[in-house]
Amino acid sequence: MDPGDESVKFSGYIRFLMEHQWTSHYAMFWLYLTIVVLSIIVYKLGFAKKLPVLKSVIIYVLLVIGCLILTVLALQLPIVGALFIAAVVLSIYKIRLKSTQKKTNHNKQA
Repeated sequence: MDPGDESVKFSGYIRFLMEHQWTSHYAMFWLYLTIVVLSIIVYKLGFAKKLPVLKSVIIYVLLVIGCLILTVLALQLPIVGALFIAAVVLSIYKIRLKSTQKKTNHNKQA
């Protein structure tokens, strides 16, 4: 399975991982790790609520297991890019939300 072989169409990030000597032997591991980290960031920015410790552990375990499916899909779909864009958009949203809340609180105090 040569990365330059045109019969197999890999997505951009996995092709990048397979072409570089530092990551080529463990490309699937690095892909999985990237997806897990980005999924955790997206979850924390967009969906996380204060939960008891056991419930949080269960959610993260299920998230890590679910990332296995995303890793398989990421071989031909731009999952990493989509998670990255989601993380950027949610980060911008959180920053704007906090600045709006600060302005609102400052206006109420004045």
